[in-house]
Amino acid sequence: MKKMRMMIVDDEERFLSTMKKLLLKKGYDVVTASSGAEALEIMSVQNIHVVILDVKMPGMDGNETLREIKKRFPLAEVIMLTGHATMESAVEGLKSGAMDYLMKPADLDEIIRKAEDAFAKIKNLEEKIRVARMRKIVKSPSEIIQDS
Repeated sequence: MKKMRMMIVDDEERFLSTMKKLLLKKGYDVVTASSGAEALEIMSVQNIHVVILDVKMPGMDGNETLREIKKRFPLAEVIMLTGHATMESAVEGLKSGAMDYLMKPADLDEIIRKAEDAFAKIKNLEEKIRVARMRKIVKSPSEIIQDS
């Protein structure tokens, strides 16, 4: 079974380094990006399952980054994270495909739980895709009889 790879995207370097250290210590595979553009660049060369994404960032903000992630990497799950939450940005993020929305400072265990939930959702979807592909390849007994 594959291991979850998560990426934390935030313009606050101290937050990035602290979260990465804590998650690595707990055994998670973690990469970081300090901007939306950097996150998309990393995702184009690495398989990232779950993105913990800050909403407020200079340049490409979190909601813009989220829309681009969902367009380019539809199976990746995104959890929005902000210290500047407004109801409008939460609704916009959820409408754009975010799986969840957390306020800073978010509890590390809560972030992990949400990331694990997101990864379970991805694995479930990938299994459904695999089964659908197998059904397309493998004929049922009635189809075999009809072809005879």
